[in-house]
Amino acid sequence: MTDSQTLVKTLDFQLDIQSDNESLLYDATLEARSVYNETIRLAKQGVDWHAIPDRVADDANLVKNTTQRVVAKALDAMENYYEYDDFGQPSHTKDGPYPLRANYEEGYTLSLTDGGDVAFRISAKPYKHVEGVLKGSDANLDILKTALESDEWKIGTAEALFHNNSPELHVNVTNTEQTVRDKQDSQTVVGVDVNEDNVALTALSEGGIEDTLVIDFPEIKFERHRYFTMRKRVQNAGKESLHDTLEGREERFVRDRLHKVSRHIVKWSQQFEKPCVVFEDLKEIRDSIDYGTRMNRRLHHLPFRALQFYTAYKSSFEGIPTTWIDPKYTSQQCPMCGHTERANRQKKRFKCKSCEHQDHSDRSASVNIAVKGAKQLDWTVPALNSLPVVRTVRRQASGAVDAPTVTHPTGRGYQADGRMGVSD
Repeated sequence: MTDSQTLVKTLDFQLDIQSDNESLLYDATLEARSVYNETIRLAKQGVDWHAIPDRVADDANLVKNTTQRVVAKALDAMENYYEYDDFGQPSHTKDGPYPLRANYEEGYTLSLTDGGDVAFRISAKPYKHVEGVLKGSDANLDILKTALESDEWKIGTAEALFHNNSPELHVNVTNTEQTVRDKQDSQTVVGVDVNEDNVALTALSEGGIEDTLVIDFPEIKFERHRYFTMRKRVQNAGKESLHDTLEGREERFVRDRLHKVSRHIVKWSQQFEKPCVVFEDLKEIRDSIDYGTRMNRRLHHLPFRALQFYTAYKSSFEGIPTTWIDPKYTSQQCPMCGHTERANRQKKRFKCKSCEHQDHSDRSASVNIAVKGAKQLDWTVPALNSLPVVRTVRRQASGAVDAPTVTHPTGRGYQADGRMGVSD
């Protein structure tokens, strides 16, 4: 038995413009910026959101469908602002080019050439088009070519933008018939604990713990803090345009790293028999956070859900189901004896106040997530008498994963017998 799911993937390409009017596309992205800014400005003024699209479209020198898509993205940004307790209010003074959004066969079209390339045609301005061919990775081009020729795929919204002064097209494609194995047929659950600077994984079968892994990504925490400091300085100096530029760079950096980490999670999960990936349901996590201004800022902006989302859809493309559990007490409960107490956890060290079991705190949480996932699937969870030695890998700036290395003593794992464990 399988569950049918709609699977969406974003494919990134470089634009090889052959119509000798690249400046037209750039001008259109500046017009898109104006549409975005005006939408945010009107929303801040309290204008009815339903009235904004038509009001903005009257003055925009863009294809109407494109204008509507840019407006929708701006309003989504405002909605996220209100949803997350007024953190990160969108700016209405963005500078520089802004992504040009368009629906397939309305604002842009794609076709296969006799030479095997994918040709594009983008309606940059009313009755004015930019044409050329797409350049990109073999994997992305193969998926897109398949989507153009197969009824199982649907090509959706795309964004034309400039990255490092080079034109790109990001295309959303949907597999309408991809199936994902029914989670009830799973033989392994993979508990995923997402943290500020790492993600901890535990694979649990009915025979016990198969393996555990901690993937460190400290550069995300470091870079986010660095960009925050820079943005604060330029904001105090009144340089709003530079502030928005820095914000965009931060978003791209974080998104790139999260995609790489999510791919590693899926690859690691695939080694086990019929895996099901288990996440904590963190939808309401921001509502329960109140640790002071500085810590609130850090935690409210953490990309918990983004990493979960990337991992979930990448898992789906591999036929791996996902499920969500209640996060209550996963970081405080001892996976060996079940004793639950906040004092059990001290930063990266877990030491049970009852049975004295010691462990890497994030690995311990991932074990509890896996156990909750197994119970959700109505498994008979085996007794946990011991846990594997904690293995840690670190994501480098290049995106490569190094061989496991010994962690700092405060971040070391502990075996069930109390002996300190290190990475192998």
